[in-house]
Amino acid sequence: MNSYSVKPCKTPFTLSGNWNSPEWQQADLLTISHFLPESSDHRPLAEAKMLYDEHSAHVFFRVSDRYVRAIHTGYMAEVWNDSCVEWFVQPRPDKGYFNFEVNCGGSLYASYVEDPRRINQKLKKFTPLPFETCRTIGIYYSMPTIVEPEITEPVEWFIELNIPIKIFEPFIGPVGPLPGQEWRANFYKCGDETSHPHWAARSPVSEKNFHRPQEFGIIKFAPY
Repeated sequence: MNSYSVKPCKTPFTLSGNWNSPEWQQADLLTISHFLPESSDHRPLAEAKMLYDEHSAHVFFRVSDRYVRAIHTGYMAEVWNDSCVEWFVQPRPDKGYFNFEVNCGGSLYASYVEDPRRINQKLKKFTPLPFETCRTIGIYYSMPTIVEPEITEPVEWFIELNIPIKIFEPFIGPVGPLPGQEWRANFYKCGDETSHPHWAARSPVSEKNFHRPQEFGIIKFAPY
């Protein structure tokens, strides 16, 4: 099982969209490179970094891509059908997990999943994060909100997330200080309804289904 060290942000954090900013240069890099066999021959280079501070987890994605599309917008839109990156995270081993899915145009889908088994192609037990909660999640995105027609030429795009830790607590209870904690998590890249569909994970998944918390890796919050 792979692991990733989340380093503390030493300075006040702001969303900048700057992959090479001084604060982001201190973060370790991970790659999202385990493509499912059902994927097309398009294998974009997707990378991510994480930092944290007292109040938030920060996740930054960079994608070197082609066949980029985004047509789903608004609260709880089906963004996984577009050019999309995702962070699934389980802070407590005895609780459910959260999925944050963002297309290249910055539209967010986020929920808390307690039972990922499928019934009529839907998760058995999940709760969409309330609209007001989603509004507290900071999102930087580098592409237009709608990308249509699809961009077929090579293009690089970014998604940067600032996720307040307090949004987890109505579902799993107090989180407490982050230094020293270990969470389960996975990072994904997909594009279900692009012209070249693909599905990739940081920690490998054994079937075409990202909702497999038993196959998440580990993220460790390094001390200050």
